[in-house]
Amino acid sequence: MDSESDEQPTRSDRLFTGGERPYDPEDLVMATGHDPTPERIEKARQLIEKEGPQVIERYLP
Repeated sequence: MDSESDEQPTRSDRLFTGGERPYDPEDLVMATGHDPTPERIEKARQLIEKEGPQVIERYLP
């Protein structure tokens, strides 16, 4: 059975860039190609706070 609902989402299907909705620190960590950990999420939160929401653009194609 090959239906879209049976497929697992790809990593990029779970990323949000702010166009669909505001992204969160976990999205920024995943955009950098890393797995979210509490430490990485906190660093991403601080980076968003310091540099603004456009910071994710440097990691997107």
